Amino acid sequence: MTAPDTPDLPLDLGRDTGDAAAPARRRRWFRKRYLLVLLIPVFMFSGAVIGLYYQPPGLQNFYALTGLQPGGGADNPIALPPEIDLPEEMAETLLPSDVVGLARLMPRGDVAIVAAPYGAGDARVAEILVSVGDRVSRGDMLARLDNMQALESAVLTAEATLAVRQATLAQTRSAVAASRAEAQATLDQARATAREAQANLARTEGLAERGVATEATLDAARTAAEEAGLAVVRAEATLARFTGTALDDQPDVVVAARNVDAAQAELARARADMAQAEVRAPVDGTILEVNATPGQRPPAEGIMEMGDTSAMMAEVEVWQDRVAAVAPGQPVELAAPALGQGVRGTVESIGLTVGRQGLISDDAAANSDARVIRVLVALDPASSRLAARYVGLEAVARIDTGAPARVGQ
Repeated sequence: MTAPDTPDLPLDLGRDTGDAAAPARRRRWFRKRYLLVLLIPVFMFSGAVIGLYYQPPGLQNFYALTGLQPGGGADNPIALPPEIDLPEEMAETLLPSDVVGLARLMPRGDVAIVAAPYGAGDARVAEILVSVGDRVSRGDMLARLDNMQALESAVLTAEATLAVRQATLAQTRSAVAASRAEAQATLDQARATAREAQANLARTEGLAERGVATEATLDAARTAAEEAGLAVVRAEATLARFTGTALDDQPDVVVAARNVDAAQAELARARADMAQAEVRAPVDGTILEVNATPGQRPPAEGIMEMGDTSAMMAEVEVWQDRVAAVAPGQPVELAAPALGQGVRGTVESIGLTVGRQGLISDDAAANSDARVIRVLVALDPASSRLAARYVGLEAVARIDTGAPARVGQ
């Protein structure tokens, strides 16, 4: 007796369907899935390496948001900061111990801004006396302002006033000396008159005793002798006013001398004011940039820029977590496409403060809030001559922290 036909069950209970190739297809499907599972770690590792090397904007934003730094948890970071695009020739020789940072070429002492003199007011530039590339010394005149003529007139007026005061002083001295000589002569004359009056009084008294001279004549002789004595006293007092002190200590001479001092002070002030129209070099160096033209008011960024390019340096921004490995005397290599070749130097000093990053790449996703310490690098003579033509050029610096520091650099 045959079993009645039963409807198809929802599950395949292993009934023979007549398809002999089905088990083989299922085995191939399982093998593909196992292979895919094995490839996932390979893809993840490759993606991690590519992400750390190229650091796409999304990954950079993640680091900026979380505050993490690539390789920050390792003793030797395995990735560069995202702001630095390392040149190929430098990347080929990069060592794990090297510290890399963005750098800026600058003269020793940095660029000096030549501004308008203090007190120039609304004066405009009248004349530029130097050109870019000129070598000047400290104190050399670089430009003139248009208030020069007015200030020169003030100097001439002060010089004329001083000449008048000096002539007055000489005249006063002569007058005092003459007055003193006159007082001496008056005293001598009074003393002679007094001696004559005393002699006349003595003769009159003798005549009066013999009854020859009258009493009236005797009284007149006595009065003349007294008047002559008083004249001597008055002349002596007058002379004492001139002989009690030296000529230069006489009141009239002192007043005239003080007027001369005031005129000299006024002349010095006028000459100092004239310096407000003179733009002079603050340091020895080379003119790097001229920012103003005749007829223009001195710009806020200064009339010109200059610096001592005979000794070039580089300012390197080193991330704060890597500066501990940097020490003075360590060799430094700098590279930039404009230089055409690498330049070299040694670490001269390390900054004492942590600040915001100032040298930023063109990448809009660059971390401009990175905290860095500025390291000054002194370039060797050959590199300094090459870098003198590129003041302000941005470069990539590699500090070899594994090399021994050069003592005395």
